Amino acid sequence: MELYRKVRQAYFRQGMSKRAIARHFGISRDSVDKMIVYSVPPGYRRTAPVKRPKLDGFSDIIDQWLREDMGRPRKQRHTAKRVFDRLRDEHGFSGGYTIIKDYLREHERRGREMFVPLHHAPGHAQADFGEALVVIGGTERKAHFFAFDLPHSDACYIRAYPAATAEAWVDGHVHAFAFFGCVPLSVLYDNDRCLVARILPDGTRQRATLFSGFLSHYLIQDRYGRPGKGNDKGSVEGIVGWARRNFMVPLPRFATWGEFNTWLEEQCRKRHADVLRGHGETIGQRLQRDLGAMMPLPPAPFDACDQATGRVSSQALVRYRTNDYSVPVAYGHRDVSIRGYVDQVVIGSGGEVIARHPRSYDREDMVFNPVHYLPLIEKKTGALDQAAPLVDWELPPEFQTLRRLMEARLLKAGRREYVQVLRLLETFDLADLHVAVKTALRMGAVGFDAIKHLVLCQVERRPPKLDLDVYPYLPRAKVGATSAASYMCLMSGGAA
Repeated sequence: MELYRKVRQAYFRQGMSKRAIARHFGISRDSVDKMIVYSVPPGYRRTAPVKRPKLDGFSDIIDQWLREDMGRPRKQRHTAKRVFDRLRDEHGFSGGYTIIKDYLREHERRGREMFVPLHHAPGHAQADFGEALVVIGGTERKAHFFAFDLPHSDACYIRAYPAATAEAWVDGHVHAFAFFGCVPLSVLYDNDRCLVARILPDGTRQRATLFSGFLSHYLIQDRYGRPGKGNDKGSVEGIVGWARRNFMVPLPRFATWGEFNTWLEEQCRKRHADVLRGHGETIGQRLQRDLGAMMPLPPAPFDACDQATGRVSSQALVRYRTNDYSVPVAYGHRDVSIRGYVDQVVIGSGGEVIARHPRSYDREDMVFNPVHYLPLIEKKTGALDQAAPLVDWELPPEFQTLRRLMEARLLKAGRREYVQVLRLLETFDLADLHVAVKTALRMGAVGFDAIKHLVLCQVERRPPKLDLDVYPYLPRAKVGATSAASYMCLMSGGAA
C-alpha cells in the first residue's frame, strides 16, 4: 500500500512520467500502469478462462458419471481418485490427478443450493423429532424428543419419548399447546409416515387417521415441506440441533421420563429471557406477538392415543403392537377395545376399563398383572408356584409366612385360602393388605375372614373386633413356673 501511495503521488502530483517512475522505484512499467489505474492492489484477476487441454475431451464423460451418482447412496459415489483411475484405465487419460480434483471441486461448488432469507409471521409453528442418548432409571436409552418451534419469536417446546410413534407426535402437540396456552394457526411438518400415510400423484397428502382427528380437533392448517428437504422447515431443524447440544450434553440422567420432561419444560421457559442475534427483544417479548395471533385452546384436550381392537386369548392376553397385555380371566375369549398412549395401554370392554398397563416398547413382550389371574389360580391351586404372571411378583415377606402357616394347617385348602387373601388386592391396596397381614400374624388370627376384617378396619380407620378363640391356629406354648425343688436332685447322690 505504501508503494501504491508513492507511485500515484509521483504521477498525479509531481508529474513524473511512467518511465521515470519505473526507473526510480525499480518496478516494471506494467506495475506502474496498474498502480495508476487502481488506488489499492486489486488482487489476482483472471482475464481468460482456465484451459485444460488434456481434460476438455473427457469432461462430458465425467459429467455423465456424476449425474448417475445423484441416484446412488452418498458413500457409493465417485471420488476424485476413482474418476482419475477410471479415466486412465478405461479411456486412456494422460493428465494428472490435480486437474481432476479441481474439476470435481468446481462442479460441487456450482451444484450447492442457495437459500432465500425468510420472514416468519407471528402465530405459525414448525414441528419435528430428534434423537439423543439419555439415561433413564440407570439405563442408557435412545430418546426421541419432540421439538415444537414458533419461528417468529424463536420460542420452543421440547418433550422426550421412548419412541417417535403417531401418539407421541400428537401427545407432544397437546403438551406444547398447554405450555403456550394457545393453538397456532398452522404447523409445518416433514412427510413423516406417522403423519402422512401417502403422498398422492397430485402432491396432496393422505393423512394418517390419528393425525387427521387431531387436526380436526384443533382446527390447525397443516403444511408440509418437500420430501427429503429438511431446509424447508429450517427453524425447527435448528432447534433440534440446539436442544441436543444444550439439553443433552452431558447425557441427562433422570429416574423417569416424567422427571426428564419436567426439567426440559423448565429449560424451555428459562430460554424466554435470551436475546438472539439480530434482535433487540427477548424471546419472551417477541412471544407475546405470537400468542396474540394464535387461536384459543378448545374446552378439552385431544385424547392422544392410538385406538385398536383385539380379542382376549385363552391365557387372558390381548396383543397390541407385538406385545401381550393381561386382562382379568373373566373376560376370556371376548372382543375388547385398546387405547395405546405413550406411557400406558388401556383395555376396555363394553364401555368399562378392565385393564391398565405401563406401555412396553420392546417386541414380543408379555406384560402381566398378577391380580388378573388369581380367580383362576384359586380354582387351580396347583399352578400357584408355576404361574408365569406370579414369577416376578414381589410381595412383602409376611405374605410368605402367612402362606406357610396356612398350608401347614390345612394343606391344599390352606393354599386356596392364601389365594383368597391375595384376591383382596382386587379391592384393596397392597399397603393396606400388608398391614392387615402383619396384624393377623401378631394376633395369631391366621385366616381369610380375619384378614378381610382387619383390612376393612385398616381402610375405615376403626379398631378391629376379633374373638381370638375362633382362630386357634397358631400353637400357643404353656410354660409353667419353675420350682426350686426341681434342682435339688442335682445336689443329691442320686443324680448320677
